Parts: sequence; structure tokens; C-alpha cells
Amino acid sequence: MRGLTLKTILACILTVCFTLSAMAVPVRLKDLVEFDGVRGNDLVGYGLVVGLNGTGDGLRNSPFTEEMMASILERLGVNVSGEQFRPKNVAAVLVTASLKAFARTGSKIDVTVSAIGDSKSLLGGTLIMTPLTAADGEIYVVAQGTVIAGGVSAEGDAARVVHGVPTSGNVPNGGRVEREVDFDFSSLSRLRLALRSPDFTTAEKVEQMVNQKLGRGVALMLDAGTVEIDILATRLPSPAHVLSRIENLTIEPETRATVVVDQRSGTIVMGEDVRISRVAVAQGNLTLRIEETPVIVQPNPFAEGDTVVVPNTRVAIDPGEATGLAEISDGTSLSEVIAGLNALGVTPIDMIDILKSIKAAGALHAEFVVQ
Repeated sequence: MRGLTLKTILACILTVCFTLSAMAVPVRLKDLVEFDGVRGNDLVGYGLVVGLNGTGDGLRNSPFTEEMMASILERLGVNVSGEQFRPKNVAAVLVTASLKAFARTGSKIDVTVSAIGDSKSLLGGTLIMTPLTAADGEIYVVAQGTVIAGGVSAEGDAARVVHGVPTSGNVPNGGRVEREVDFDFSSLSRLRLALRSPDFTTAEKVEQMVNQKLGRGVALMLDAGTVEIDILATRLPSPAHVLSRIENLTIEPETRATVVVDQRSGTIVMGEDVRISRVAVAQGNLTLRIEETPVIVQPNPFAEGDTVVVPNTRVAIDPGEATGLAEISDGTSLSEVIAGLNALGVTPIDMIDILKSIKAAGALHAEFVVQ
């Protein structure tokens, strides 16, 4: 170790890291596919949050809050018709939730609450009974409970500080399931596995792995994103037993070569299968500078005249250091592609422009995604 330099040690570490990244990582089948029929359902409702510390809706700007308050109070036996009330501790909210697959009557789920008026904060509020409906218009969940907001707000006469988003929060276990989704999973004779990232090679691997586990001819690849399983051919009691046998099988998925860039933050993510053909790249750094230094000119003492401002402008163009052309050889691995791009000595923002130009030249063999 005494004869090794820091540069050599870093090179060894990078070599090990890129070797590990090049190795395919086995992934469980349940993390690669969606099982037909095993899905959640989105719910939405409109309700009120009460008990706020003066941070509710301004009822002059949110008349729908006042209308709903009056409707709720009348259902509770309080007649408020013709009355003028302007409470500051009530806010109108939209309540959303996702009904989990196989959720049964009486079970509880989490709900999300978001203000839709001009409320400043939902901290300390309580969501009153709110029915949540699905796309078919039926009520599946009734939500109620204390709102836990993820932010804080403080203000004075001349300043205000807001940390996080206090106008949105959660009600843990605040929704109670009142109606079950009408779906008989046990009656399925065939079950389809839908790949989250369709790929013919990965679908064939899923087919082979399932047939190896349950028997020949049980699974059949229909296309790049679908593998169908014959439940009767498995000779198992139900589709649930079939899924329990195969969902933890590990497969090494194949992925398309992809380069993802985010121009706002300068983030670049490249997959291990990215390849770049031999290409020469030059990157310049042109800077234009304009300086304004106005000069004030005054007349001589006791002389006639006016004081005037004379413009004084300096314009210069700095082409930056000349780096010339840098050659990027054929990329046989992700490490060589990165080494070739780093040889240009540019910032991530400039590297994004270089990658776009290389793609336009036909030398970047990968899908280029700009966010």
C-alpha cells in the first residue's frame, strides 16, 4: 500500500463500482409487474375542517364554505337561514384517498386533506364526516378525524414565515370502508401479468421462470408487456395460491439504454447500456461583457451651461480558454462513456448540451429524455 498513490486508489475504487453496476440485479416479480385485478381505486370527497386557530377561509372570498356550513348545521337541527356568521376557524377542503385492493368493510385507510379556499393553515383542525366517492358515483369510504399538517406558518403585522405546506395534511386511518369493490378474484380462470416497463426479453424471462416453478405450459407471453397464466393448469386451489407461489421469484430484467437529463438542476442519469460512437467534440465558453460608466460633465465656474451626463460604454467579448477538439472513443461500457465526457472538463449544464448535440449527430445510441 505504501507504493500506491491516491490517484491509483481512486481508480481502483471507480473500477470496482462500475463492475458492480454492470452486474444485473435480480428483482422480485411483484416489483416488476401488476397483477390483473389486484389494484386500488381512487376516491374523492368535499368536506370541512373545523377548529382552526383563526386560519380558516375568508367567507367573503369562499362563499361555498358558508353554504356547506349552513347545510351541515341544518342537518344537525340548527336553523341558520338568514343569519350572518363569519367564523374564521372553518376551511373547505378536498379529501382524497386510495381504496386498497381487497379492502373489506370496516377496515381503515389514510386520507389526504387539501384546502381549496384561502385558508392559511390546517394545523390543529378536525375533518368532519365526509363521504368519499369513486368514479361510479358510489360512496365507498367515510372520512373523519384530526388533520396532521406537514408545515408551519407564523406571521406578524409586517412579516410572515411559512415552512412546508400547512394547507395540506393527512388523517391517518381517518377513512372507514363502508362498501367493498364488487370483484370476485377467486373466480378467475386466467391471470395476466402486466409489466410496468414492457420488454420482450423480460417478458420471456417471466414466462420461463413461471413455467419452471409451476409447470410447463402454465405461462404464455402474449406481447412485450403481458404474460398470461392458466390457473386451471397450475392445479392450485385459487389464483391467490398461484400468486403466492410466484410473486417472490427473482428475475434479472432487461432495460433500454436511456439518458435522462434535468436542465433545471443539471442532473444527468445514464443507464449502463448507453453507448456512444467515436466522435469529436469541442465546447466553447463565450462571455459578453457590457459595462456602463456614465460621466458627469459640468460647465466652468460662473459660466453659462447645464450639467449633463455623458454615456461611457465598454463592450468586450471573452471567448474563454481554447480547449480545442476532444475525441470520445467508442463507448464499450458506462465507465468509458463517463471518462470520455469528463475529459472535456465541462460543467453538468454544458454536458447536457453536448449530449443533445451528440444525439443529434447520431452518435448517442440511447433514448434521450429531457425533463
